[in-house]
Amino acid sequence: MELVFATNNAHKLEEVRQILGDRFTVHSLKEIGCTEDIPETGDTFQDNALQKARYVKEHYGYDCFADDTGLEVKALDGAPGVHSARYAGDHDSEANMTKLLRELEKKPDRSAQFRTVVALILNGQEVLFEGIVTGQIATERHYGDGGFGYDPIFVPDGYTETFSQMSAQSKNLISHRGRAVRKLADYLKTL
Repeated sequence: MELVFATNNAHKLEEVRQILGDRFTVHSLKEIGCTEDIPETGDTFQDNALQKARYVKEHYGYDCFADDTGLEVKALDGAPGVHSARYAGDHDSEANMTKLLRELEKKPDRSAQFRTVVALILNGQEVLFEGIVTGQIATERHYGDGGFGYDPIFVPDGYTETFSQMSAQSKNLISHRGRAVRKLADYLKTL
């Protein structure tokens, strides 16, 4: 089965391809000739994921799926949430982490969760899948060989390493995106 994943984020694309495996051929936006920046103006992750998937279907005609992902920090009333990628500027992960760590300096509660919503448009149907992983925000960055975004400061519950320090395989087993994409894969296998 061939699908378009409405992303040009190489890290996300690689994660999804690893999770879906060889049974599915997943094309990026670049691979279908979509070079424009697809709007994400929704108030929720669902809104943004659907907006991106609908854009690809309407403008390029491909069945596709899109995700929207964010970090929700309890002490910050769910921020950065849908604004995670642009929290301190335009897709600047280091600035985003700096701002978040600064805002949490005097907050005792460092609990947070990553949430991913995947919107699939296939054969005229729209289906949503959600994945959540809970954890804590570390007091400083801990880099490893992998990860991106907020991964160097997010420690999933039950673990001592940040997502950035984990292997891609270990992260994909428990991550928010991994959980949502496995639900997507399970759904696709029933068709």
